Amino acid sequence: IDPSVAQQIEKMNARNSILVIMAAIVMPISESYQPPSLQMTSDLTHSPRRDFLKTVSAVTAAAFLRPQITNAVEVGGKPVYGSDKEIMVNKSHGTTENPVQANLRYNVDAKTADKICSYNRHFAEYSGYFTSSKSYLEALRTADGPLTYYDSVSGKPLFIAPIGRTTESFFEESNYHGWPSFRDEEVVWENVRILKNSGETVSTGGTHLGHNLPDKKGNRYCINLVSISGNPTTA
Repeated sequence: IDPSVAQQIEKMNARNSILVIMAAIVMPISESYQPPSLQMTSDLTHSPRRDFLKTVSAVTAAAFLRPQITNAVEVGGKPVYGSDKEIMVNKSHGTTENPVQANLRYNVDAKTADKICSYNRHFAEYSGYFTSSKSYLEALRTADGPLTYYDSVSGKPLFIAPIGRTTESFFEESNYHGWPSFRDEEVVWENVRILKNSGETVSTGGTHLGHNLPDKKGNRYCINLVSISGNPTTA
């Protein structure tokens, strides 16, 4: 047998051995666990978080066997800063040209979304709001890879997460702080800007998203779910 062919076979056998070991770890967990039924509740401290972590732990190891991202959108890189006077000027609908989309994802409240996205610079949805959305938690559980989050007004991609970490760690950090929390490598900088001095995080179209609240790990973009629940558009 050709030496180069033999070497390729040896590499394939080694890779297959790793996959078998991973399957042995993942399968007993997934077979023994039945996803719980989440209840829409204002008690955000216990059940949504506990149920989510039980489910996601069954698929965390398997997620590493898939590519981190299959989206053609460029994501990550150095933060891009913008001018308040150029981006957040008054337009036909507050700081945006249009109101939020009529059919927002995750069953978020459209009135709250419109107020926060287009007529607000400082306030936010209440802490833990995102954990009250059963459909959002379900989307996190069942995603084959990172989720893409779209502008609730324009439908442009703003964040793709998790990247460089597990879904479990993304949820843990977001739950700890009270809002979906993204890192530099999870931002679509073509469509997102950080306003200097204030740290306000906005879309290039003027949608208020949240604020940059750095910690010891670096920049952390604390974002309202109602601002990133749009549906993708081609415009």
